[in-house]
Amino acid sequence: MNRILNKDATFQFSNARKIVNTRNRIIHGYDSVSDEIIWGIVIKHIPILKTEIQILLNE
Repeated sequence: MNRILNKDATFQFSNARKIVNTRNRIIHGYDSVSDEIIWGIVIKHIPILKTEIQILLNE
């Protein structure tokens, strides 16, 4: 996502910056990320991201 944003800052993904920030937090501060936060992201945000990617691929 970070590479996409660096190439085209107008790229439209919901929570694009939060995706990058969450990845960085998981990678660099693994012990400070709770299972509940990750599970909440999986349940709430991954389906939205999946839909956005499917729309993009169908364009």
